[in-house]
Amino acid sequence: MGKYPLLEKVNYPDDLKNLSVDQLKQLAEELRQFIIESISRTPGHFGASLGVVELTVALHYVFNTPYDRIVWDVGHQAYGHKILTGRRENFHTLRQLNGISGFPSIFESEYDTFGVGHSSTSISAALGMAIASQLKNEDRQVVAVIGDGAMTAGLAFEGLNNVGTTNANILVILNDNNMAIDPNVGGLSRYLVNFTTSKTYNKIRDEIWNLLDKGKSGKEMRNFLKNLESGFKSALLQQSNFFEGMNLRYFGPIDGHDLPLLIKTLQQLKDIKGPKLLHIKTQKGKGYKYAEEDQPKWHSTSVPFDVKTGKPLVQNDGPKPPKFQDVFGETIIELAEKNDKIVGITPAMPTGSSLKYMMKKIPDRAFDVGIAEQHAVTFAAGLAKEGIIPFVTIYSTFLQRAYDQVIHDVAIQNLHVVFCIDRGGLVGADGATHHGVFDISFMRIVPNMVVSAPMDEIEMRNLMYTAQLEKNNFPFAIRYPRGRGVTIDWKMPMQEVEIGKGRKLKDGKDAVILSIGFIGQEAKKAIEKLEADGLSVAHYDMRFVKPLDEDILREVFNSFDKIITVEENVEQGGFGSAVLEFMNKNGYKKDVLVIGIPDEFIEHGKPEELRQLAGIDSESIYSRTKNFILNTTNVVENVGKMHSDN
Repeated sequence: MGKYPLLEKVNYPDDLKNLSVDQLKQLAEELRQFIIESISRTPGHFGASLGVVELTVALHYVFNTPYDRIVWDVGHQAYGHKILTGRRENFHTLRQLNGISGFPSIFESEYDTFGVGHSSTSISAALGMAIASQLKNEDRQVVAVIGDGAMTAGLAFEGLNNVGTTNANILVILNDNNMAIDPNVGGLSRYLVNFTTSKTYNKIRDEIWNLLDKGKSGKEMRNFLKNLESGFKSALLQQSNFFEGMNLRYFGPIDGHDLPLLIKTLQQLKDIKGPKLLHIKTQKGKGYKYAEEDQPKWHSTSVPFDVKTGKPLVQNDGPKPPKFQDVFGETIIELAEKNDKIVGITPAMPTGSSLKYMMKKIPDRAFDVGIAEQHAVTFAAGLAKEGIIPFVTIYSTFLQRAYDQVIHDVAIQNLHVVFCIDRGGLVGADGATHHGVFDISFMRIVPNMVVSAPMDEIEMRNLMYTAQLEKNNFPFAIRYPRGRGVTIDWKMPMQEVEIGKGRKLKDGKDAVILSIGFIGQEAKKAIEKLEADGLSVAHYDMRFVKPLDEDILREVFNSFDKIITVEENVEQGGFGSAVLEFMNKNGYKKDVLVIGIPDEFIEHGKPEELRQLAGIDSESIYSRTKNFILNTTNVVENVGKMHSDN
């Protein structure tokens, strides 16, 4: 018998149907231990999936998946789901190149009913599926599992608002663990805590379940529910049910780790038609001591760890350059201590963005607004309108969710909001949903917007300093990557950078590379290899995508016949496109090679692997540039597919 005697027999959900409830409880414990041991070797998201082990088992036991649809929100809850749906033997490839995704993917399994990486999409998607089933006369159950703070996002409320106007057969399960990556914030979080601890509510709830247990007659049940409907809200007075007010039948809260109760409840709810919501209480990181005690830390793991001690299995090999997020986190404090108009804002990412440092040191000027990117940007606009200087620290792909607010509320009004765009470029194991490869393109086309990208930590500090100066009272974006920089001694005195001005890093005569942002470090390595081959290549760090340094561009186009642009952004509409636009506008006719992310979604893997696949690592830049210098014959080339120019 193996280490996981029951789990090893469960390859697909149908295998659950033959197990007793006691066996299912054992299976849940085996599943939890399997996740813990697997992630200890192959890092990934951790706490969220541990919190929904019992729910995962119950859902696949009660419902007829994949015919019945389960839509997972915040996809890092779905590891147990993946393991129970045919991917246990491949789970060791999680988030690795050519391995299984860390999130549900419709291309990976029919059990993954909807692709998700960002939060709060489950209710809307599930409603679409439920209405589609009605239109096709299908008797299909549709379940949306929303949790980890996702209920705070506007999209979730939009979905709920629409669900309540339909008779769709949809069950929303609110996985209430009072956590996103960091603790949940805001009125809804407080409401759920107060609501679930109300003595009056719980007394009534117990009466409901006791009545169901005793099998009361239909007439008696109807009378009871009628009385309950008329008296429930008045009994609770100040704690009326928000969800019932949106015309969803509300059930719970129940213990999300009580597997028999979950199974019984889901079986009963299957027979109740129409929109309904089940509220379950769970603990993020359940079953692993260290994850229970420090939930933000154990939201995700980045390195292998010892299961017994929780300690990383890595050696401390001396001082390292800082993470760019920490450069932001410490620099904003330095700036805020000297400028009392500065505030920091993050949508639910104080740890990931390192705004947590400011929240601890200057708490009245640092705001976590929850998973609410649109609100974060318009909140910042309101602050800026009144003379405050907000720094909105936000992941590149999360900013996509607030693009209308960037244009409508900030840029049109030319307000002094500083966007610190974290995770710009290829981020690695989270894959296509999290690669920040569109921001240069979508930000540079916005009027009034300054768009910059530092090549190193010192440049980032200088750009942050420049952005907060009173005279620069317009929208200002600073885009930087995930991970560590290159400078050990980075806390240099900050200096103003002239807006729209790049810098020459190296002279050359055969060709010139114009780079933007941290990818310039890869270009620098490529140039060293080209020099070793006897090719002389100049290098400019442009620093700004908008406004472009037209003085440098004129110098370049007047001096070189072969020009290469390098960016860690999609080629379409990005930095290279801006250079081509300048060339066309000013009547130059030179050979230009645009090196960037090709026109396709890049999947998951290590950042260095993905840069190689996309043709933007130092080796690729070297070979593509060398080939371009030696073989180009007076054409403008804009690379469209991986390595298509090689």
